[in-house]
Amino acid sequence: MALVTGGNRGIGFEACRQLARRGMRVVLTARDMGKGEEAAGGLRDEGLDVRFERMDVTDGASVEACAQRLSDAGTNIDVLVNNAGVYPTEGIFEVSEETFERALEINTVGPFRICKAFVPGMVERGYGRVVNVSSGGGSFGGGLGPAAYAVSKAALNALTVKVSQAMRGNVKANAMCPGWVRTDMGGVGAPRSPEEAADTLVWLATLPADGPNGGFFRDRKPIPW
Repeated sequence: MALVTGGNRGIGFEACRQLARRGMRVVLTARDMGKGEEAAGGLRDEGLDVRFERMDVTDGASVEACAQRLSDAGTNIDVLVNNAGVYPTEGIFEVSEETFERALEINTVGPFRICKAFVPGMVERGYGRVVNVSSGGGSFGGGLGPAAYAVSKAALNALTVKVSQAMRGNVKANAMCPGWVRTDMGGVGAPRSPEEAADTLVWLATLPADGPNGGFFRDRKPIPW
């Protein structure tokens, strides 16, 4: 079973679709119940095995409640996609403290909460794949992006490495950059489609046992931290 955060639109929605097309059962999560139910229903109309669970990545109790509901139902999460994110664009001296904290809360602390909730079970069962949707905007080698976004994604990259170091058995954690994508976040002028953006994500979510662990990728190729 795969779980995707922020699955009601954009890259997350396409990830749900592509993973389900590969025969996985998928849990699509979102903060907004109406939008999440609608998105999952649309994928079920395509004949895909997708269900909705409400989860707010900024709320530890919400994450724990979702994990408990799945556990009570006997549902094991084997693939975890941390996709939910925000993209504040203000400069370092223009961005408000509230916006800065919100970027960290959603882009970094949220994936930390979710990894804590689901990755120990993967390690215990001996199989799992974690994909953190990061960005070249969080890469020191790539020059970094807007202030709050860059800091939160660089921290997500560090989190990816620390999670990967805690893995045992056939369990892997990697980060990926989808590029500039035509989504609500990326805008209509972006050069890449959600389908193109999700390719590396799905590749990492379905890695063989000898695949990489603790890496950072774009277009299935390593990129600098």
